[in-house]
Amino acid sequence: MNRIVNFAHRGASAVCPENTMVAFRRSLELGATGIETDVQMTKDGQLVLIHDEELERTTTGSGYVKDKTLEELLRLDAGSWFGKDFGGETLPTLQDLLQLIQGQDIILNIELKNGVFLYPGMEEKVIAAIRAFNMSQQIVLSSFNHYSLAYCKSIAPEIRTGILYMEGLYRPWDYAAILGANALHAYHYAVLPEFVAEAAKHGVDYHPFTVNDPQRMKALIDAGVSGIITDHPDLLAGFLAAKGV
Repeated sequence: MNRIVNFAHRGASAVCPENTMVAFRRSLELGATGIETDVQMTKDGQLVLIHDEELERTTTGSGYVKDKTLEELLRLDAGSWFGKDFGGETLPTLQDLLQLIQGQDIILNIELKNGVFLYPGMEEKVIAAIRAFNMSQQIVLSSFNHYSLAYCKSIAPEIRTGILYMEGLYRPWDYAAILGANALHAYHYAVLPEFVAEAAKHGVDYHPFTVNDPQRMKALIDAGVSGIITDHPDLLAGFLAAKGV
C-alpha cells in the first residue's frame, strides 16, 4: 500500500486558529504529511491564506478580503478569536507557507477560493509562486470552481489538481478525465470503497474531506483512499501507523 497522505485541514485547526502559521507548524508536529489551506487575493493582488471571503469570523477585521490591501490585512489579529493564547497571530501569505514546507516531504493542498469571487489572475499568481519555490511536485490545487481547475491544468500541466465536490457526482473518474484532474476531493460521505477502486483503475486518487470521526477514518483507510483531510492529524497519524500506511 502506498502512503496515505494525512492532510491537516487548514492546519491543526482542532487545536489552533485555522490557516495561521502556528496551525501549520503544529500540524507537522502532530504527524501531518500534508497541509490543506485556502487562498484568496487582496485588493493589491497579493495571495493570502484565509477560508471565508469575509473577515469577521476569524479575524478582528470586517468586510471582504478582496477589498483590503495586504498591509491592511496584516494588521489584523487572526488568532484571538480561537483563544487568548493565540492573540497576535496574523494572516499568512501563500509564500509564508511555501517557505515553511520547502524541502520537506510534505504535500500542500491549496484550495483556490474563487467560487464566490472569481479573483481574475489568481491562478497565474499561485502557479508563479509555486514555481518560484520549485515546488510543483509537492502541490495539489483544488477548487469547487472546476473551470478554474481546468484553466490551471492548461497553464501548469505539471501541477496536480483535485476536484472538490459534495455528493452524487456520477462516475467522477470520467469527469476527472475531462478536466485532466488527478484527484477527487469529495465530501467523505460521497466516497464508497467501490468508487475508490474504480477511480484507481483510471489513475485517479481520492482525498476525502473533512474526516474527524475515528470510525470513518478507519473505513476510508481500509477503502484505499490516497489521502484524508482532517482537523485531527494526530488521530489520523495514529490509525495510519497502526495500519502501516
